[in-house]
Amino acid sequence: MRTGLLSCVALILTATFAWDQEKPPAMQPIKVVALDRKEPPTFEKDIEPILVKKCTFCHSGNVKEGKFDMGSFETLMKGGKHGKPIVPGKSAESLLIKSAGKTERPFMPPKTETPLTPEELAVIKLWIEQGAKPPSGARVRTAVTLHAPPATVHPVQAVAISPDKSAVAVGRGNEIHIYDAGSGTYVRSLLDPKLTSDQKPLRTAHLALVESLAYSPDGKFLVSGAYQEVNIWDAQSGLLRQKLTGFADRVVAVAFSANGKLLATGGGAPTEDGEIKVFEMPSGKQLVDIKNGHSDTVFGVAFSPDGTKLATGAADKFVKVFEIPSGKFLKSFEGHTNHVLDVGWKADGKLIVSAGAESPTALGAGVGIVKVWDYEKGEQVRTIPAHGRQVTRLAFVGNTSQFVTCSGDQGVKLWNADNGGNLRNFGGSTDYVYAVGVSPDGAVVAAGGEEGVVRLYNGQNAQLIKTLTPPGTDATQPKK
Repeated sequence: MRTGLLSCVALILTATFAWDQEKPPAMQPIKVVALDRKEPPTFEKDIEPILVKKCTFCHSGNVKEGKFDMGSFETLMKGGKHGKPIVPGKSAESLLIKSAGKTERPFMPPKTETPLTPEELAVIKLWIEQGAKPPSGARVRTAVTLHAPPATVHPVQAVAISPDKSAVAVGRGNEIHIYDAGSGTYVRSLLDPKLTSDQKPLRTAHLALVESLAYSPDGKFLVSGAYQEVNIWDAQSGLLRQKLTGFADRVVAVAFSANGKLLATGGGAPTEDGEIKVFEMPSGKQLVDIKNGHSDTVFGVAFSPDGTKLATGAADKFVKVFEIPSGKFLKSFEGHTNHVLDVGWKADGKLIVSAGAESPTALGAGVGIVKVWDYEKGEQVRTIPAHGRQVTRLAFVGNTSQFVTCSGDQGVKLWNADNGGNLRNFGGSTDYVYAVGVSPDGAVVAAGGEEGVVRLYNGQNAQLIKTLTPPGTDATQPKK
């Protein structure tokens, strides 16, 4: 009995020793270094490039880990769920320095990603010590060297359903995956053959995150928007046909005119002029670049049914309409108290619908709203308290008065623009939903977000058809 007991003790000690030997080393703080510089660091020249390189993949645009947006000075200083990250003049008390310096959780970037160098940490620390001053004078855009996003960053920020309901396109991280809309089976991944990262071939659709997707009305093309570029894909073969460049920042919205002859894009850098461009299709020739249309990022674009006008919604809280092809400003709709994250135009041309990221006090705690506008009168028809958090996307159902929305409250819903009624809810999401798409006849609805999966629904009864997972994660799907 004693021998058996000693044997058990020996086994436990041996296992414990082996486990201790295999434990990963503790996170080491970033080395503290002194900077030898005479000029004080500035946000635009010294701090923003570091944030773009190391932080904004997970903390900007629609992806905001910890509810923390680092895409602009204003949102950086505001902070997230852990509070304000910067105490001007007091770097030792600033959570940003503690997190980035690996001395206090949550560590940023996470241990799976490249940490700040001692020099990068030191310049941020010095900037904070000197008051964390905002950008001054005319903004000078810094050159950005893109790298592929971390493998752990795979939110679904865009979905699109082909007009014939045969395919669902999913923008997941910097990849685009195509699925059969009937069965949910993975079909292929779209690849830009010329892409490289750190001089290595990259088998993805874009180098940066896929922000927007749209099928042409005839189903021949799929368009995807990312940082400073738009790709035009052959929808049948999956081959890259053309790349449109010359954009100032992310392209977060794309939309075709009803006849498929025009393509509109929206985007732009935070707190700068919103970028609105219109291209002829399929040539990709730029038709108009609307200058100074908005004073902040344009999140939504939608053509009028006849293609002669373009509605836009932006972070400056305005919905605006421009004449096409002249680009002349026609009307402005004011009433949102926060970012306008998307717009849609009813098929009869009479109503415009806009999705809002309203403040918690606008209509009650945490209400995300949808506004319906009468275009001819230039007036608001109604406000719909649609979701518990910001309404991230909306899409009209073909030529009907119905439209679908998705939200940070995990909800996906179907509405009637004519009376504001909630017709149907699509459940199952467990995290922030960024993207929603619907077939022209309303039979198929797809939605995805922070989870990295897309849920495919029967649009008529809201029943879940299939959960579309990344290629290779489902035993029934081949790896890409």
